[in-house]
Amino acid sequence: MKFFSYLVTASLATALVAVPAAAEETDPPKDVTVSGSVALVSDYRFRGVSQSDEEGALQGGLTISHKSGLYAGTWASNLAGYGAFGGSNLELDLFAGYKRPVGGATVDVGVTYYSYPGGADLTDFFEPYVKVGGTVGPASLLAGIAYAPPQRALGNFSATPFSRGQVEDNFYIWGDGSVGVPKTPFTLKAHVGYSDGNPGLGPNGTSVAPTGKYVDWLLGVDAAVGPITLGVAYVDTSISAASAAPLLPNFSSTKDGGPISGAQVVFSISAGF
Repeated sequence: MKFFSYLVTASLATALVAVPAAAEETDPPKDVTVSGSVALVSDYRFRGVSQSDEEGALQGGLTISHKSGLYAGTWASNLAGYGAFGGSNLELDLFAGYKRPVGGATVDVGVTYYSYPGGADLTDFFEPYVKVGGTVGPASLLAGIAYAPPQRALGNFSATPFSRGQVEDNFYIWGDGSVGVPKTPFTLKAHVGYSDGNPGLGPNGTSVAPTGKYVDWLLGVDAAVGPITLGVAYVDTSISAASAAPLLPNFSSTKDGGPISGAQVVFSISAGF
């Protein structure tokens, strides 16, 4: 369930995948370009919730883009605890879309397919998205909406009054911003998102929006050190202990029983090409 594994929350890791390799200004535009990245993060957070049992994760992806604006790619991460479905304990996302400039902004329309190779049944689902990005002064801004239509993987199967094994949908809206600090290698970054979906656990004990409705946010800084980017970010959600209680013990760390949606400082090291 993780596209914007933005960070290293599902949000920023995917952003890294989409960064193309630098080219000389004199190079003619290519019909097809290939870009990618690899990252090591101290915790894989998807929309504020840990998918790696608050442990490290190795992530990477590849994107093929055509000069027309069409693109397709894949992104993967290891999983543990709440985020795992057995099998290889791997998340493998496939995505495709179309991106083009409109006025002073860039509009990106596509779809992500979330898969878990060898995992339990009823885990895979797809999620279309629309993103609009641009710059305002020195700041780079991005706003997005993702809507996953009703699917069994998003259904409510937990032992709550809402559970009927029904299919459910999921809505996510977010905004991201970043700004470079002049004459330094540092870039400040921020993210805020709102989830609205299944208020409970899905067919395999997890959920894209475990408490139904909640907000996640991130504040951090990246530092470019040659071809390497070092990052640190503070990640948190509005999920309270009371709202998470009906989801226990699934929605907790296997190490200490603590919440997997609480405040966490996440470190990352990444490289792109």
